[in-house]
Amino acid sequence: MNNENEKWTEIEHLPQWDEEYYDVWTARKHGKWVMLKTLKKPFDQDPRFISMMEREFDVRYNLAHPNIIMINDLDDVPGIGRCIITDDVYGKSLRSIIDSGELKPSHLDKICTNLVDAIDYIQTNHLVHFPIRPETVIFTENIENLKLIDVGFDQREELTPADACDDLLCYGKILKEVASKVPGAPAYLTKIADRCTATDPKARYHSVHELRMALAHRTNSRLYIIIISFLVIVIAILVWLNSGLAPRPAI
Repeated sequence: MNNENEKWTEIEHLPQWDEEYYDVWTARKHGKWVMLKTLKKPFDQDPRFISMMEREFDVRYNLAHPNIIMINDLDDVPGIGRCIITDDVYGKSLRSIIDSGELKPSHLDKICTNLVDAIDYIQTNHLVHFPIRPETVIFTENIENLKLIDVGFDQREELTPADACDDLLCYGKILKEVASKVPGAPAYLTKIADRCTATDPKARYHSVHELRMALAHRTNSRLYIIIISFLVIVIAILVWLNSGLAPRPAI
């Protein structure tokens, strides 16, 4: 049977991935690549932060979404301490991609689809989390799947309107920065970003659904017009059929 030293190999600190309260490491667990999150030294002996880490594990263990990093264990790692174990999502953060001038239209496309899906999932599951930033949006190595990290440390019965509004504000900041640096980005994306980041919260989008409609270049009012037009046509046909003007089948 493997001992603990054989269980954990190739452990390496990834300072560029560190979160506010966690150091982040990559390692092999029984030969499989995983990532580790452990409390930073100022917090690792504080019962409040130890409780926060345990709560984060409990909240996220049963969650599953293709654009959110998944948690699969809570374990003691030799030389590091108590760690949250997550899937391996080694790659580049959106921040590093922006700063290195490597942004492509495909990144923007995933910001407009996959990131919105992840935010929707977070809100549907009422996850309390730190602000979404370019540093917490990861594009995996080689195939560049979008993965969101640092997505929740608690769960509520309901999120407040302010929580939902803050997510859209953070999203708008990301969209604005990315759209401004991708050549040929559609102008309407900048308008969407401006609305997400409006100074007056009442002027912003009120839900992820409303944001998604805007990104699809549709509006609720246009949808309502289509529905009403269809109903008018159906009613007109029914009136005509019952008016006596419609041709009767021969008997």
